[in-house]
Amino acid sequence: MFNILISPRKYVQGRGALGQLGSFLKILGKKPLVLWDARVKELVGSTVLAGIEGAGMEAVDVPFAGDCTRKEVDRVVKLIREHGADIAIGVGGGKTLDTAKAAAIETGIRIVTCPTIASNDSPTSAASVWYDDAGNFTHFDCWPFNPDLVLVDTEVIARGPVKALVAGMGDALATWIEAKVALQTGAGNLAGGVSTLAAMRIAELGYEVLLEHGVEAKRAVELGIVTPSVEKVIEANILHSGLGFESGGLATAHMIANCLPSFPECHHLMHGEEVGFGVISQLCLDKAVSMAEIYEAVDFEVAVGLPVTFAEIGLEGVSRDRLKGIGDVCAGAGSLCSSHCFKVTSEAVVDAMIAADALGRERKRLAGKK
Repeated sequence: MFNILISPRKYVQGRGALGQLGSFLKILGKKPLVLWDARVKELVGSTVLAGIEGAGMEAVDVPFAGDCTRKEVDRVVKLIREHGADIAIGVGGGKTLDTAKAAAIETGIRIVTCPTIASNDSPTSAASVWYDDAGNFTHFDCWPFNPDLVLVDTEVIARGPVKALVAGMGDALATWIEAKVALQTGAGNLAGGVSTLAAMRIAELGYEVLLEHGVEAKRAVELGIVTPSVEKVIEANILHSGLGFESGGLATAHMIANCLPSFPECHHLMHGEEVGFGVISQLCLDKAVSMAEIYEAVDFEVAVGLPVTFAEIGLEGVSRDRLKGIGDVCAGAGSLCSSHCFKVTSEAVVDAMIAADALGRERKRLAGKK
């Protein structure tokens, strides 16, 4: 396989960045379609629409239905064609952005992502995560192209939910941990090749930034303020993690995370929170990882408030029989767990999740947290 690195064409981050949207759109097209939900439009609608109008364009305003489903993408595709839109702009969280990306790819138009939370690394990626009409994860698709523009307004994100920023740290924490596994085994990345040195360094940098600035960034966002730590963690959550996971590779942490939405008790979780528990489970599965590495990751998750126990993900008292469903998927054909250099069995995954819960409870006790 070739060494392949993929990335968005342009990444822009900073306080007030959304106010400059129009100036970037002018070089991409003439008729933008904006996909967002009512809450996001209430928060940033005036800024986004003013920027588009200031660039001499008229926006096609489309409310988002709530999940990246086949039905929703088909609806947006139809609107793109009806209105002759040549830019699809997703504004909001990962599901909105993934829907805009999928619709843009199917219609051959430009892609712009404007995340209003830093809860995952969707904004930079050439991928969409699909759900069924009941909200269950089904699969993900990797598209031929990344977004043309990723516009990240750090002031908007800093005034958003702390839970979202912390979830993004969980997603980003997995990037380096999973990319190392894929590199060691030559498992390949989502770009259809193997990792470059640049992608691995970016993934590692993101991990280092989180450990150094994660707690301070959370504290600042609790106050609704932008600090250097906030800027750095947002970049780690979105850019470092996005490039790192896509050009590095995935493994068990994401495979377990993708299975958790099949449990109704886990529907309250954000993707990054699911990944956070998946990280600990992967570390408990991998015999090549030292206890120092495991404690470092778990203690970071405890410090920033990521879920590290069954109780925190809604599965307190879960039986081994119920967890076997996750184990079976992880051990099945096409699983991301095949990135490991050893055969991953259903029993080993279940054992690792039970061990992760016990470890999480113990490290929380030692940290003085209930």
